[in-house]
Amino acid sequence: MGTKLSVSLEGAANPETAPRVDRPPTFDPQYGFERPRKVREMKTTWEEMEQWKLKPAQRDYCAHHLISLMKCQTQNAPFAGHACDGERGAWDKCEYDDHIMRIKEFERERRLLQRQARKEATA
Repeated sequence: MGTKLSVSLEGAANPETAPRVDRPPTFDPQYGFERPRKVREMKTTWEEMEQWKLKPAQRDYCAHHLISLMKCQTQNAPFAGHACDGERGAWDKCEYDDHIMRIKEFERERRLLQRQARKEATA
């Protein structure tokens, strides 16, 4: 809750060093890393997401876990609550890890923008 407010305040105060969340990163994703980073890829096709009628907010890197949870729930209905705990835990963990990764990428972008502004100010 407070993060969104602080990001919007920072964006208003210093728009040149605040990352835009509605655009792709401005820096090379491999910049600053010795070994190449693993490229994230979708494990679910668009056709599968359409077939399972996933909402746009659910069409992320964890969609394959959500689809397996939905399959388990349909197979074990109406007693799917405890039968699908493993699938539910895998989807929750994936969503949490994805959220943390996005926070780290945002912070990396913010720090690189601040570094670029400092370099331009000294030059």
